[in-house]
Amino acid sequence: MVAVMPWLAACASVAPGLHFNNAGSGTSAGSSASASASGGADAEAINAVLKPITPQLVKAERELREKQVSQDISKLLGRPGPYTIETGDVLSIVVWDHPELSNSATVAAGGNVGTGADASTSATTAPPAGFMVDHEGMVQFPFAGPLKVAGLTQDQARNLLTSKLSKYLKQPKVTLRVQSFRSKRVYIDGEVKNPGLQAINDIPMTLVEAINRAGGVLPTGDQSQIIINRNGTNYFINLPQLVQRGINPGSIMLANGDVVRVRSRDESKVFVSGEVVSPRALPMHNGRLTLNEALGESGGVNPTSGDGSQIYVIRKNGTEQVVYQLDGRAPGALAMAEGFELSPKDVVYVAATPLANWHRAISLILPGALSSAVGAVTPAR
Repeated sequence: MVAVMPWLAACASVAPGLHFNNAGSGTSAGSSASASASGGADAEAINAVLKPITPQLVKAERELREKQVSQDISKLLGRPGPYTIETGDVLSIVVWDHPELSNSATVAAGGNVGTGADASTSATTAPPAGFMVDHEGMVQFPFAGPLKVAGLTQDQARNLLTSKLSKYLKQPKVTLRVQSFRSKRVYIDGEVKNPGLQAINDIPMTLVEAINRAGGVLPTGDQSQIIINRNGTNYFINLPQLVQRGINPGSIMLANGDVVRVRSRDESKVFVSGEVVSPRALPMHNGRLTLNEALGESGGVNPTSGDGSQIYVIRKNGTEQVVYQLDGRAPGALAMAEGFELSPKDVVYVAATPLANWHRAISLILPGALSSAVGAVTPAR
């Protein structure tokens, strides 16, 4: 057994686990990392750049995030305006002192309403009470004839009808309002309590109003990942960031046909592996998660096998792999870890100590050899 031990000591160089060269900033670390992870076959396929996490790097990363050009959402911003009548809306029109012109006769089409199944069928198939705006934006009213009301507000449509009826009636008093809002809709989907269609009515349909009507964002929803699709273009909305920039989310006006989707937090996860107490995939908190938070939620570095000087963050920037290294033993390491923000799909990896790698190599090559050697040198009681 003693003759075998020097040979086993040389096995540390092939110990299991992910390894990185201790190269300086801006040098390639891909060959060493790939050789351990994929057996060396594709070692040259990945060219990773190793960068130590320093206060200067944390500051530069923060400034880069702040300078990143956000998507222009100026087309979504606006002020609430009065509701405009469109095709499909149903109007309620009352001419005071002239009940013969009321729309009460249009409640049922066909006279008496039956009972039971016939009543249910009649209620389903009967046209809605009121005056419906047809596909050309016109509405038919006695004495006034066809009126073009599409694109008009309720007040404008009432004034138009009053002017038409004044030719036949003396000082007509008209009440006109939208009885059924059926022309404009938005669809909200994703991590909300009640997904589905939302009708745009006289209450301005802002993004906040639409989410509120849908029952609010679920705990699994990511408020930093809200997508508004309008005419084939996706607009990405980050609510916490908008508030931080002084932009009121209530100023985002939705239009007919918009699709709003609240993405799940599970779609923006960070993966923590290696020598931590509880390796896991962590969802980001409204688009934000620091390295310190990721390590803390994973239980921290494993005190028996983890190497606190080799904490890595593996990130893909386009076609380039960037590996950030944090020396947890350095002064101010916790402050740097708290200031270093992670990105979705980042991999946080804590390497094992040389002793832990050596122990695992022996266990893989000669199972039970280490325990036998310890037993051989342990005096019997």
